[in-house]
Amino acid sequence: MRLHYLQHVSSETPGSILLWAEQHGHTITHTLFHEDEVLPDLGAFDWLVIMGGPMNVYEEDRYPWLVQEKRFIGEAIATGKLVLGFCLGGQLIADVIGGKVTSNGRPELGWSSVHWTKEARSSPLFSFFPESAVVFQWHSDEFSVLPPEAEVLAWSDRCAHQAFAFRERVFGFQFHMENTADMIRNMAVECGDELDAAACGQSPAEWLEHPERIAQNHEWMSGFLDRLERSQGHWDS
Repeated sequence: MRLHYLQHVSSETPGSILLWAEQHGHTITHTLFHEDEVLPDLGAFDWLVIMGGPMNVYEEDRYPWLVQEKRFIGEAIATGKLVLGFCLGGQLIADVIGGKVTSNGRPELGWSSVHWTKEARSSPLFSFFPESAVVFQWHSDEFSVLPPEAEVLAWSDRCAHQAFAFRERVFGFQFHMENTADMIRNMAVECGDELDAAACGQSPAEWLEHPERIAQNHEWMSGFLDRLERSQGHWDS
């Protein structure tokens, strides 16, 4: 299987997703927008993974490459690629498929619980998750409106749409199950100006006091990717 990922800032890498792909012997390529790399041909990959970042989906004037990225995501979906988006990545997918991304009032940062819907709990892809899962959050926007074809998979008290599925091959997550301890440290440095605004009651030091949560998130991430890969049948690597 050939996995291509889109990265927007140095601190938000695919983290544990890369480790999973390497362990399974998959081909990995990337477009690093923060290093002005170019997008590949659609025929060059099977899965597209879109990472997070501090920019907003509607900031095309400040980040002109967002226009090209959105077009590319739309083409990937239209041609039947499997597409995964995390945080900004999920918001970009939501915007492309006809949803709406808006501010969620104040940034949601740190560890918090999300709750899986009945639809997710009945899906082979998500039924292994506990009904409520403690995950890592870092977002100030949310996909507040989703098109009718999208199925909500998870919610929280702060955010009604924490995850969604679209046409069985496209998935958006507001939270980060892929984060490593180093990524959390780097995000706190690179995007630290959001900390005061968040009023989340948690400090970066407290985030890192829970290595067991990071390990559990990685286990959930790998479990989901394993099930997703099996659901798609055989892939040529």
